[in-house]
Amino acid sequence: MTQSLDRIAIVGAGLSGLACARRLCRAGGRVQLFDKARGPGGRMSTRRVETPLGTVGFDHGAQYFTARGDSFRAEVARWVSEGLAATWPAAGPEAWVGLPGMNAPVKALAEGHSVAWNTVVEALIRDAEGWRLKTPEGLSGPFDAVVLALPAEQAAALLAPHDEALTARAAASRTAPCWTVMAAFAERLPVASDTLEEDGILGWAARNSAKPGRGGPEAWVLQASPDWSREHLEDPADTVGDALFAAFATRLSAPLPEPVIRQVHRWRYARSATGSEQALWSETARLGCCGDWLSGPRVECAWDSGEALARLIINARGE
Repeated sequence: MTQSLDRIAIVGAGLSGLACARRLCRAGGRVQLFDKARGPGGRMSTRRVETPLGTVGFDHGAQYFTARGDSFRAEVARWVSEGLAATWPAAGPEAWVGLPGMNAPVKALAEGHSVAWNTVVEALIRDAEGWRLKTPEGLSGPFDAVVLALPAEQAAALLAPHDEALTARAAASRTAPCWTVMAAFAERLPVASDTLEEDGILGWAARNSAKPGRGGPEAWVLQASPDWSREHLEDPADTVGDALFAAFATRLSAPLPEPVIRQVHRWRYARSATGSEQALWSETARLGCCGDWLSGPRVECAWDSGEALARLIINARGE
């Protein structure tokens, strides 16, 4: 294999993968990203749905983020200056959201990068020229190194044939699932607060339409608790939607009106465990991992992890 570290593939174009890509590109790297989604967002996704009352946006993944470290604070300040983020006091004094949707900062970060969307990486193959990525469309590469910016379980599956130590670390981490219901109503619901904390089945409920820059008809995002989501992971979507609606109505002490639209989404990998490392890098295999599963279940952890892995790769280049 060539000794250069210029050509780098990143599997996963969420916040962590894009943070890694940006720093690598600034250091002269040639980066190609791959993501199975249709567009930017990852777990900071926003879904837009056409309804009889107009288009409704739902932040159906991460509901908000905080910024505590210097690096991410500086990045969020840049987002604010570009109109991509604003504070959301209803979720707490340190809560931020993307504008006009949670995916806006990720979408902006993806611009200027080469991203193969709608592309599932099925396997990693190493040959004399480097790494190649097997997708339904064929082989991509060669690359000098591969970064896996994926949930731990998905990373472990791709790593297994190639690096025992990295595989073991990824396999030891477990990501909690989350069932999410998105619903829009023709009238305002009888609840004063824009957010509701965990209570039984419900892990979180938020009036999405009240977030900065949203507007439109009354829109709510309901997220089940991790334990309930795990216990009902394979239930039919309609059954899950009915259960979360019933729990929400009980919390409101009032029957819910018929929604204009209701959709259900299952995040099989939603909330990561808390780890003790920011990033993983094998100089021998030229494989790396980044993501919030390495340090903690926060958006900022994903960002810090991507930057940390980029630094490890840049250092390996001797720069």
